[in-house]
Amino acid sequence: MARKALRGCGLAAALLLAGHLAQSQSQVPASSAVQEPPRAAACMACHGPQGNSQIPAMPSIAGQPQVFIENQLVLIREGLRDVPAMKGLLEGVTDAEIVQLSRFFAAQKPVSTAKGPANQQVYQRGQALAARGLCGSCHLPDFSGRAQIPRLAGQHEEFLLQSLKQFRDHPGPGRDTIMAASLYGFKDDELADMAHFLAHHR
Repeated sequence: MARKALRGCGLAAALLLAGHLAQSQSQVPASSAVQEPPRAAACMACHGPQGNSQIPAMPSIAGQPQVFIENQLVLIREGLRDVPAMKGLLEGVTDAEIVQLSRFFAAQKPVSTAKGPANQQVYQRGQALAARGLCGSCHLPDFSGRAQIPRLAGQHEEFLLQSLKQFRDHPGPGRDTIMAASLYGFKDDELADMAHFLAHHR
């Protein structure tokens, strides 16, 4: 089901790009400080209104550090990071447009994706595991991210768990190998606890 959702997102984004439609989904108000770039609508087709994802397997990009977004877009555009749902979507996108997109989404207010209240036992276990993994030393103590390091707080739990497993087992090209070393030895259930903690962290 997650794969179907991702394929559907890729198709929707491609249609938006082809038609140059710049209308956004209005469930989350856009920041007035930064003007919405024309290509932002294609991003929001998958990443949600103003970059707040409504698809569990899709990350939110609202409020992510600008440098992080820029880096990821360049890596994907240049084929250095393989994201099937974004295949071809960045072809012809200039560096200047990437900077505009990154600035816009970095300026948007992130909205928590957590569904319901946290399970306090799982939350506390995940908190202890995140401390053991020294996650806050790079992602900051509040897990808001900085520079080229992403925000983890408030991301979809499903996406976080998928990403943690991928970093541990198959980081692949274009991904930070420090994460693979940091997650070495963590079991699946421990990664699940950590994902629950981060998804519910305010």
